[in-house]
Amino acid sequence: MDITVTEESPFRFRIDPRGRMSVPGVVFASRQLLPQAVGDRALEQVVNVATLPGVVRASFAMPDVHWGYGFPIGGVAATDIDTGGVISPGGVGFDISCGVRLLAADLERAELAPRLRRLMDILGDTIPRGAGRGGLWRLSGRAEMEELLAHGAGYAVERGHGTPRDLARCEDHGSLAGADPSQVGQRAVDRGLEQVGSLGSGNHFLEVQAVDRVYDPGAAAAFGLRPGQVCVMIHCGSRGLGHQVCADHVRVMDRSPYTGAFGLPDRQLACAPVASPPGRAYLGAMAAAANYGRANRQLLTEAARRAFASATRAGLDLVYDVSHNMAKLETHKVEGVPRRLCVHRKGATLALPPGCPDLPEDLAEAGQPVLVPGTMGTASYVMVGTPGNDAFASACHGAGRVWSRHQALRQVRGQQLREELESRGIAVRPSSWRGLAEETPAAYKDVDAVVAATEGAGLARAVARLVPLGVVKG
Repeated sequence: MDITVTEESPFRFRIDPRGRMSVPGVVFASRQLLPQAVGDRALEQVVNVATLPGVVRASFAMPDVHWGYGFPIGGVAATDIDTGGVISPGGVGFDISCGVRLLAADLERAELAPRLRRLMDILGDTIPRGAGRGGLWRLSGRAEMEELLAHGAGYAVERGHGTPRDLARCEDHGSLAGADPSQVGQRAVDRGLEQVGSLGSGNHFLEVQAVDRVYDPGAAAAFGLRPGQVCVMIHCGSRGLGHQVCADHVRVMDRSPYTGAFGLPDRQLACAPVASPPGRAYLGAMAAAANYGRANRQLLTEAARRAFASATRAGLDLVYDVSHNMAKLETHKVEGVPRRLCVHRKGATLALPPGCPDLPEDLAEAGQPVLVPGTMGTASYVMVGTPGNDAFASACHGAGRVWSRHQALRQVRGQQLREELESRGIAVRPSSWRGLAEETPAAYKDVDAVVAATEGAGLARAVARLVPLGVVKG
């Protein structure tokens, strides 16, 4: 597909509507960050998303955009519910509610240094990870699973896995409304029963970090961050349960009369009107899987707290928890009129500005923390939402891949990568050499450039930069 991209500003590019596109494509990036890798059809996917029934304003792409299933990863699109707007599982992804959680320790980097190896050994020994591995909390059966699917991190805290403050610092207070556990199939439940409290594989991790630089002292103080402070970043999602939920509902939508009637350019965009039976069924199942993802990160938080207490006697407070694979029902103004929208954010995070009524009271003046993990050899960022974000208050979710996992394996050996990272003072506890090699820092875009483009585009602004001290890899 021949796609013409027009530079509207240094960090905003436009693809004008053509053919079946009902809205333009808008890519927030620098010219260097535009998808250029051979086989990366992300811009074609931006165009395809612009053909979805009911889509409004634009088909957006964040600076970390790259090719995905149906939607590009880093894709944002909203559809108007009251005019037949659709919901597409491809706009959420298979790892529903995959997200990032940041914890801040009452500990300085210099204080941790002599205890780092012991801490990493404990984390490496106690954090379940890898495909198919068990979790920290084995649920008793479907009845208990349905409680967790309905109430998310709230159910975990109720059962003693955390504190009420954890919920206040979690998107949606740890539980997405509208969950319908009855729409989650038994195969998905079976896959999830023994995985609560586990990292999984791929790009998931638990990383011990230090605050390297603070750009906005006021926002950093509101978030509980200071220079030199030790932090923990957790990146994981809904594991096998979320993957199965997506697979099950993609199958239903692909076979429904809607997908065929819409004449979609890509079957991976299988969808149904939000208000239709299959649309409502997917929304209920997706919300349930999202709650599983929040509970999963809550259990890993408690494991990290136990490790820190044992190795350092330091506590960990939750800074924030935000998902980046979600579809949410929100109200936004479209051409000056408030509309009920279904906002798909796939590989994109919510980025609420200061003063938003959905913020916790203690973050109302500062805004919502936007968590942007980089790679285990570079840095990660904490940003904050800014006013005037026309991409439905969305921002980037990470660095974004430029190499496929197969390409990374051809270029890098896991053992050598670990030696290189250890020589730079970064302790690494991988689950496999292959998995480590797949996640080499060279496989990703420059996170500093992604953050600069996000800030330049007016989506979010930088608050703090964090550097890795040790990483537990899925």
